[in-house]
Amino acid sequence: MEKNTFYITTPIYYPSAQLHIGHALTTVMADTMTRYKKMQGFDTYFLTGSDEHGQKIERAAKAAGKEPIEYVDEIVKGFKHLWEKLLITNDDFIRTTEERHKSSVQQIFKKIYDQGDIYCSEYEGWYCTPCETFFTERQVGEEKVCPDCGRPVELVKEESYFFRMSKYQDRLLKHIEENPDFIQPVTRRNEMINFIKSGLEDLCISRTTFDWGIPVPINDKHVIYVWFDALSNYITALGYGTDHDEKYQKYWPADIHLVGKDIVRFHTIIWPTILMAADLPLPKQIYGHGWLLSDTGKMSKSKGNVVDPLVLIDKYGLDAIRYFLLREIPAGSDGYYSEDALIQRVNTDLANDYGNLVSRTVAMIEKYFSGVIPAPEVPGEHDEELISLAKEVAQEAKGYMDKLDFANALTSIWKLVNRANKYIDETMPWLLAKDEAKKGRLGTVLYNLVEAIRYVTLMIAPVMPTIPDKVWAQIGAVAEENKDWSDLVWGQTKQGQKVSKRDAIFPRIDIKEKQQGNKEEKPKVKKSKEEQKIEPQKEEITIEDFAKLDLRVAEVVACEKVEKTDKLLKLEVKLGDEVRTIVSGIAKHYTPEELVGKKIVMVANLKPAKLRGITSQGMILAASQGDVLEVISVDKDLPGGSRIK
Repeated sequence: MEKNTFYITTPIYYPSAQLHIGHALTTVMADTMTRYKKMQGFDTYFLTGSDEHGQKIERAAKAAGKEPIEYVDEIVKGFKHLWEKLLITNDDFIRTTEERHKSSVQQIFKKIYDQGDIYCSEYEGWYCTPCETFFTERQVGEEKVCPDCGRPVELVKEESYFFRMSKYQDRLLKHIEENPDFIQPVTRRNEMINFIKSGLEDLCISRTTFDWGIPVPINDKHVIYVWFDALSNYITALGYGTDHDEKYQKYWPADIHLVGKDIVRFHTIIWPTILMAADLPLPKQIYGHGWLLSDTGKMSKSKGNVVDPLVLIDKYGLDAIRYFLLREIPAGSDGYYSEDALIQRVNTDLANDYGNLVSRTVAMIEKYFSGVIPAPEVPGEHDEELISLAKEVAQEAKGYMDKLDFANALTSIWKLVNRANKYIDETMPWLLAKDEAKKGRLGTVLYNLVEAIRYVTLMIAPVMPTIPDKVWAQIGAVAEENKDWSDLVWGQTKQGQKVSKRDAIFPRIDIKEKQQGNKEEKPKVKKSKEEQKIEPQKEEITIEDFAKLDLRVAEVVACEKVEKTDKLLKLEVKLGDEVRTIVSGIAKHYTPEELVGKKIVMVANLKPAKLRGITSQGMILAASQGDVLEVISVDKDLPGGSRIK
């Protein structure tokens, strides 16, 4: 039985300069969708490439003292390097300078010309070289600037070939209205319907004032204008018009053309009408995503506000960058980039919530079950809520992924991450471990946590491709048994799997350190202990002053994070027969599991204080220097309540 096919494309990027983080967004979206469809058993094909012709490239190459092909070769090499760094799994990379593309474009041109839908005439209009687009007098206004990019336009008058695009206006409108998913999201669809209803003009598709392009097959004084040339890549890459068109027969029409909202018009009007004229099937959907904005607006090379994704990958890792891009851009809308927002996402979602869930669970299995995943033998309160949510999230995330709504898909998945963390606080495994009679219940709790982690890790695999193997290594899962969406069935984790605690999957990022890393680095000189900055000694006290402090040994019997804070832990400590609550700001240095069972030192006669609505009945003693902090504890088996003198 043949698999269902899925063909997705990105725009082919213009090699006038290296790509920025906004370009990475489109390609990461397409790659994530491809990986997701593979997990569902689809036979996928993913195309990206470079659009290398046009006057802009010719002028840029001349300014650099190079031939156009030499100029684009260097930049395209950078494109491919970036996609490798982001683990982009494209099946093909089409270049419009390749012979396979040129010959097919000429065939498409000749086919449409022969049926009378291309004619020669004279054209006069305002031309924006950076946008490779003609505009009317009304569109450029009195200032004579491009309505898209704001740069000056040139008045161009020359003989050109025209495509009878206006002939297909009604047919295109009918297709859009009969196929609601053809243009997505709905806001883009409505914009294009209004544009078409305002009237389509015939399209200029050749130029004579430069020669860096594909020659018109019936008149080599003309080169084929960039949009007719570039848009055809989606079928020329599949072998259309050649004796080897098996891929075209198999994968066309495309399931999704994924593009930025600024080029939706070209893909939803020019491209479909070309295909109609050539009597070829139309793509199933064109999806126009929003822009990634900085604090100075849309990123563009001319503004100088672009962000180099290679630098970010080196600083934060490819998985963190991919997660941020998909989590931060609402479906179809614009999103905002800042390095602070990126760090916040990594620290909160990835390090604190998800990474810490994996670390805590593995640590508890190692501590309480010698590193072997126990069987879920004793069900109890909160289990069904966790299990039901896991199943619900799997369906919800699938629905969002199918619509390319990655931000909501990840928000949904993180509901399960947060519920699993809450489940730890509710079931308090460290207390269950104190009672041998509750060993079975403890085993069930830890098994359920591993299953929740497995669910989350499977669902985020298309977004963060290197993470699953790291997690499987920690929870003892077999990658081959956890690679398809159909593996999201509760209870797949096998009793007896051996866990193995490793380095943190997402270490927390020190914001100060990263900010300093953006500045010019100065050589670090290790100071001697005498030179290290130590807090100055406080004024002298008498023995009577010291005697006012009641310092005690306290055994930590339970510990949990205080909700909606990054710094606070709530500890239950035992002093003799009394149990007290202490709130302490040490969450960045200790997990709850690390503290349970410790014999710490506390100030027992400190006046109670309320922190986040919790009454704290004492203070923990700790030593600190810079970013290092260690809670003071005693090694000998002294009972809780023992006095410190």
